[in-house]
Amino acid sequence: MSRIYIPENYKSVLSLYETQTAIGVIKRYFEDRLSAALNLKRVSAPLFVEPATGLNDDLNGIERAVVFDIADAKTEGAVVHSLAKWKRYALYKYGFPAGEGLYTDMNAIRRDEEMDNLHSIYVDQWDWEKVITAEQRNSDYIKSVVRAIVSAMCETKDHIKKLFPQLKTNMSDKVSFVTTQELEDMYPDLTPKERENAYTSVHKTVFIMQIGGTLKSGGRHDGRAPDYDDWKLNGDIMFWSDLHKTAIEISSMGIRVDKAALESQLAFAGADDKKTLLFHKLLLDGVLPFTIGGGIGQSRFCMHLLEKAHIGEVQASIWDEDTKKICTAAGIDIL
Repeated sequence: MSRIYIPENYKSVLSLYETQTAIGVIKRYFEDRLSAALNLKRVSAPLFVEPATGLNDDLNGIERAVVFDIADAKTEGAVVHSLAKWKRYALYKYGFPAGEGLYTDMNAIRRDEEMDNLHSIYVDQWDWEKVITAEQRNSDYIKSVVRAIVSAMCETKDHIKKLFPQLKTNMSDKVSFVTTQELEDMYPDLTPKERENAYTSVHKTVFIMQIGGTLKSGGRHDGRAPDYDDWKLNGDIMFWSDLHKTAIEISSMGIRVDKAALESQLAFAGADDKKTLLFHKLLLDGVLPFTIGGGIGQSRFCMHLLEKAHIGEVQASIWDEDTKKICTAAGIDIL
């Protein structure tokens, strides 16, 4: 069964009907704020891609994609894990100039996900990507984008609380930036997740930078696929949840790899064989634009704003029978 945490004396602030209304408001309002803040245009995106293109997101490299045969096309499709690489290819294909980008609804199936209050096998994100210049591939630029996204999130929080004043969610737009190495230096005896919690419990809104590479201890803070984010220029947006007593990751994002970063990270991951795939060849040949992009969890953002104990309260997915029984007994309405 999935792991479940039941907050003490939990009772949903909103009814099921109010919850559905609020989810719709949040999604429409935040989408507008995000697109305006980053100069993004909405596009259509695939639910599945051909495995041979290399366009699917490999996440940590061990998760199995849902693959199926397509009779008429005599090929296979793989349900996306995310659109991290597809978006960059789309910006190239559609001819987006520097300073402009795209966003889309991304729906994925991650069948190997360890399910708990914050994780489901069904993933819904706002996936976005923006063309940048070579000069913008630096930490100051990614910090400016993080601040813009967090500001859009906090505006959405203020808007939904005006409509439903019984909500008490607090989110600060003052972002504290910290690297994974700084976290290890501060909390050498804690696990990576414990470090995130310790730091975010104090600073409330945090961007944890440089995820994927090796730390001084020889370990890694967390895994990242080697072929989309530059591990020196990426990170996660985290908010502290008083309800869950934990740091909640709302977004993973980063400046994408250039040729040098791709070659270095593929070698580190032992994945040089990927260089023969369409996406990777285009990148190594200098065809693809420099970009920054990320994914923002729709359900997780909604559950945080609406003070929900379980992600199943804001999305329809599949859960084991024990989880459903425990949630029912605790008054948690799983959709």
